[in-house]
Amino acid sequence: MTDATDDRDALLRLLADTRAVLFDFDGPVCDLFRGVPTDDVAEQVKEAARPYWGWRDPEDRGRLDPDVESCYDSHGILRRLRDMYERPASKQLSPEPLQLAEKIVTGQETEALRTAVRAPHIVTLVDLLRELGKRPVVVSNNAEGPISTYLEQPVLHGKFEAVFGRDPDDSRRMKPDPHCVDRAIEYLGLPASSCIVIGDQLTDLKAARAAGTCFVGYTQEEMRAVEMKQNGANAVVSTHLTVIAAAERLLATR
Repeated sequence: MTDATDDRDALLRLLADTRAVLFDFDGPVCDLFRGVPTDDVAEQVKEAARPYWGWRDPEDRGRLDPDVESCYDSHGILRRLRDMYERPASKQLSPEPLQLAEKIVTGQETEALRTAVRAPHIVTLVDLLRELGKRPVVVSNNAEGPISTYLEQPVLHGKFEAVFGRDPDDSRRMKPDPHCVDRAIEYLGLPASSCIVIGDQLTDLKAARAAGTCFVGYTQEEMRAVEMKQNGANAVVSTHLTVIAAAERLLATR
């Protein structure tokens, strides 16, 4: 695919004004699930929740709310389960399914580390950013534990300054909510406008916009690249090589 970022000078200017780069984890740093569906994990979450919350429909005991039952995504199920918990009800729901769901999904993410594939050129890019004084951190909907474990491998150890992952106590704070981005900005002590989020999903873009940062899309999908540009991405690239080229040009001017 041809990068949607045709103006390389614009990317150079964007990088020159940047003081920190906030990487989404699954995609820009590594391919965590390698395209494997997460519907089995969503089903495990439902099975764990039904004994606690299945009473809500007297005509169909054992079933959860329809929007929970119809969800087949491991992160989506966390958010929908939390929505169900927060809805007004005649009987207070036990928080136990929320805790079980977080444990199940975090376990899936930990297991996926065994076969995760590092994003091409990510080490070179982060090394260049650090040489330029651009502080790299991770902002993700994944749990912080598995991310930190992955980043301990020798080739990545010490490359990222900090990790800001999913809030284990409230899954509604996952992107597109800007919570993890806001936490990173607070930690960095920088103006949001001096930070770039690099992400591969529209939810990353929405979180960046809500937090007030710039955004560089990272995707090889033509339609998603177009959607990112239409929704205000500052740049969209299909490979880290494009950002590396801009970083090398910037470094050469010093």
